[in-house]
Amino acid sequence: MSSILITILAYFIDKKFGEFSFIKHPIITFGEMIQSFEDKFYENSIQRGALLVVSMLSITLLASLVLEFFLNSLFGFLNILLSSLIASVFVAHTMLIQSVKEVIEAKDIQRKRENISKLVSRDCEHMSESDIYKASIESYAENLSDGVVAPLFYLLLFGIPGIVVYKMINTMDSMVGYKTNKYENYGKVAAKLDDIANFIPSRLTAMLMMLSSKVARKKYGLLGFYKDGSKHESPNAGHPITAAALILGVRLGGDTKYFGVLKTKPYFGVGRKNITKEDVQNVLRILV
Repeated sequence: MSSILITILAYFIDKKFGEFSFIKHPIITFGEMIQSFEDKFYENSIQRGALLVVSMLSITLLASLVLEFFLNSLFGFLNILLSSLIASVFVAHTMLIQSVKEVIEAKDIQRKRENISKLVSRDCEHMSESDIYKASIESYAENLSDGVVAPLFYLLLFGIPGIVVYKMINTMDSMVGYKTNKYENYGKVAAKLDDIANFIPSRLTAMLMMLSSKVARKKYGLLGFYKDGSKHESPNAGHPITAAALILGVRLGGDTKYFGVLKTKPYFGVGRKNITKEDVQNVLRILV
């Protein structure tokens, strides 16, 4: 019962207060740990990447277990309150919404391009407004899983250690899980582990999104996202993106430029290709 209460409180604390600017965010610390390991021990091999994963997870698991032991020694209400406050730091819904709003509320298209480049890895220099809004929706939908549903899912199941370890997995993937010359082998274990960790949360996110829209659910069914969602090169990202597309009545995805190279990508959803600011505003209301 306490785990349910902590999960609910963590969500609403993040919703009310967002990031606590007076403390160093633990994700920054995670990033520094990962970078420090890379600086000292990098080698473009699967084995060295596996060592990174084992090392980072061992440290975070041990630290989070010690923290949970301390929290459990406190009086019941104090335990729940502190646990909820700590867990809320690892939930990023408010920050995600603010980041997307910074994109769509920018006064000119150049500033919009600059802001969206902070959220996506695709080429943004020559994006049209429709492309910017499309990227905003895709980023929001994907990060709704990674930054909100998945952390809360693991918090509910495994307490503080669950949410902390998940965020370390997610941070490792965001830093080294790329198919580049440098990280093709080194980041392979981190990327695969992130795929496994997000398998259930991504589909749960898409179902929750479909549940939030009576029209989309009636028209396509609760699992209507799966057909297009499974076309994404990621085993997980396509599902919440497709759910967002079906709810909005638009087509997301399509060919996209990365590092100057046009990459062929499938479409997700059905409807118009031109994406508007109102579409982004509507998607931000999902699960708010």
